Amino acid sequence: MIPTWLTDTVTSDLQRALHYTKLWGLQGVELRTVGEANDRVPDVNEKQIRRHLDTSETLIASCVPSVFEGPVSDRASWMNDLVQFEDTLQFCGRVGCPRVVLSPFAAEPNPPFDAMADAIRRAGEKAAAYDTVLAVLHGPETACPTGRALAELLALVDHPNVQAAWDPAGAMRAGEDPAEGLGALVDRVSLVRCSDGRVRDGYWEDLPLGEGVVDWGEQLRRLAAHDFLGPISLEVYVEPRPEAGLRAATTLIHMLRDGRERTDRRNPPTRAPSRPLPRNNETPLFSVRCGRLD
Repeated sequence: MIPTWLTDTVTSDLQRALHYTKLWGLQGVELRTVGEANDRVPDVNEKQIRRHLDTSETLIASCVPSVFEGPVSDRASWMNDLVQFEDTLQFCGRVGCPRVVLSPFAAEPNPPFDAMADAIRRAGEKAAAYDTVLAVLHGPETACPTGRALAELLALVDHPNVQAAWDPAGAMRAGEDPAEGLGALVDRVSLVRCSDGRVRDGYWEDLPLGEGVVDWGEQLRRLAAHDFLGPISLEVYVEPRPEAGLRAATTLIHMLRDGRERTDRRNPPTRAPSRPLPRNNETPLFSVRCGRLD
């Protein structure tokens, strides 16, 4: 698994974000807002982004454009998103990004899953032409608040380039047990968003990673058991954010390292059986003639 983070949860300044990435020991970034507050990918200073990325040797785990963030009932809006989605895919190709995270539309009463699946399938077909994966992110503000709801939608989409972005904290905010949500989605997960918190007096309270109610140890064990190797992407909402980001990154890296060590202990590498040396009357395993190898 690859420790990454969603940079604009701390700063939209890419140079500063890449500095934090290296300082915190993370391996990649998710790009959503880069530059000014309204500079959403792909409508950003691409030349500057590519220059910073080339010098930092940082992976881009995903891009997060403003696609399908309105209600699916607004057909004209999402059809326009589809037309402009080509720009995002071309941007991803130029900056070396393999994945786009998008929303399963905004929450509204009784959203029509067939229409949602049709729109997302069309986006998946466009993404396939660019060898890009779509990771659909559930959340309480979307038409798929839970992992189970997202699993139902993706079953309708039924496209190999359309997978899931799983958010255990988001599932808890929507009233779902993260163990159940992950169970419904685990074979479709392409990216995991990582934060922590608890419900207090009916409201969600963000807490440092490892201090909330999300059982991240269990989540990572289950993901590892299903051979998930993708990004685990931090979201930082605890203040002060730069300091909280460092602590969260350190915690995540330790969690991932501990998980790998447990896996290695359970599955020690096997050594090929040694071959005995030949006896005097047997043909040797290889021969060397003077001057060259035959």
